[in-house]
Amino acid sequence: MKSIIIAIDGYSSCGKSTTARLVAQRLQYLFIDSGAMYRAVTWYFLEKGIDSQNVTEIEAHLPSINIEFRQLPDATMPAVFLNDQLIESEIRAPRIAAVVSEYSAIPCIRKAMVKQQQIMGEFGGVVMDGRDIGTVVFPQAELKLFLTADIDIRVKRRSIELEHKGYNQSPEEIKRNLLHRDYVDTHRSEGPLLKASDAIEIDTTFHTVESQVELVISMFEKIISYPAKINS
Repeated sequence: MKSIIIAIDGYSSCGKSTTARLVAQRLQYLFIDSGAMYRAVTWYFLEKGIDSQNVTEIEAHLPSINIEFRQLPDATMPAVFLNDQLIESEIRAPRIAAVVSEYSAIPCIRKAMVKQQQIMGEFGGVVMDGRDIGTVVFPQAELKLFLTADIDIRVKRRSIELEHKGYNQSPEEIKRNLLHRDYVDTHRSEGPLLKASDAIEIDTTFHTVESQVELVISMFEKIISYPAKINS
């Protein structure tokens, strides 16, 4: 059976990563959370005390940044390592979420991450989620999806996610952060969040995680069985 690339783009807290991870598990594909890569880079520069406005310094550091996804024992998803350091829990903190869009909008950062992502998915058999996967990273992807959801549902999902990780933020603060990220993601000059012309849009507002996964699996099976009908 041919190994294809599944690209899942969309807004924050629409279920991209969870859906991509579970689809990858079902298909025994590699799951790549591109958003985690930008969080990792953001963490790196915050730790170094390098502001997002200091592009010259950022560009100088980029060649020394290597990001990997490694499957740890008893873990449900691959963990993020930056230069061999496990930083999975660190990059999920609200302080990273608050500024990740500023760092990820920087062209040299996006170009560096896109290059690493393309290497990871070079031979197919990949499910990758993000904001420019179907438009920039893998425009040749056989299956492209674009996820959306009502903002209040997204706030609720993000709140539950943060609570599970031990963080406490008000719904108002979460909503401000999500809307800010939406604006930055859709207005940046390099790799903005866009729906690819051949992507299938899925409104996840009233979908369960299970139904989202089943929907993607059914699309995958259609493509494998009828390649001429890709994204039709």
